[in-house]
Amino acid sequence: MGVFRWFENSQVFHPYGPLDASATALGRPFEDVWFTASDGVELNGWFFPAGNTLPRARLVFLVCHGNAGNISHRLGLADVLLSTGANVFVFDYRGYGRSQGRPTEEGTYRDAQAAYAWLRHKGFSAGNILAFGESLGGGVVSELAMRESVGGLILQSTFTSVPDLGAELFPWLPVRWLGTIEYDTRRKLPQINIPVLILHSRTDDLIGFRHAEKNFAAANPPKLFWEIQGGHNDPFVSRAQFLSGVEKFLGQFDRPSAPPYAPTQ
Repeated sequence: MGVFRWFENSQVFHPYGPLDASATALGRPFEDVWFTASDGVELNGWFFPAGNTLPRARLVFLVCHGNAGNISHRLGLADVLLSTGANVFVFDYRGYGRSQGRPTEEGTYRDAQAAYAWLRHKGFSAGNILAFGESLGGGVVSELAMRESVGGLILQSTFTSVPDLGAELFPWLPVRWLGTIEYDTRRKLPQINIPVLILHSRTDDLIGFRHAEKNFAAANPPKLFWEIQGGHNDPFVSRAQFLSGVEKFLGQFDRPSAPPYAPTQ
């Protein structure tokens, strides 16, 4: 059991400490942010302001990244999201980058709540915080939407649950019987009643397209399914395709009185 627990954690979490790039690489203003989770763990993130003159300056993407690397490897994602005219806040879970501690499922949930609290203290209203989850981060933001009020939920390249994915990747192991890490996104989606965007590539080489289809089926409307291109770790093969889906999703926040898009798109 001890070996299995070690294996489970080593597959789910791949924390990486050194920052391989600086936020200055984007060539725009940013804040190097330190904040504290509810259990006292100190966390680090980068906040990129949109600029007060932009029409979407009231909106902010709260980015929960995937299971490997750190915020220095998410500058490409931050750049894409900033091009929409909204603010972006990307942070590292405990054990990643300069954040303290060791990652656990509950720990990442607390970290996302702490990042959310930082944005609320900065003045963003709950309805203008858009929770963006990349891969593992989709499991984190789904729980965040259960614990806190957010305006929208975006799942990029996200699995239905860790046991579902583990059973596919390691069919010879009793993952469903012995696993303790859940991140059960699919189970939580029916309980979430905010706009949902699901981004996924049909050629994702780690998390199959069927995970996105099942998550979409479980989500409540208004919801949008948008197919992107590239492998799991290369979602910007077509930056325009990725961005067009995000833009379509943001359209309902630009015109809150307009009817939502059809749930089957």
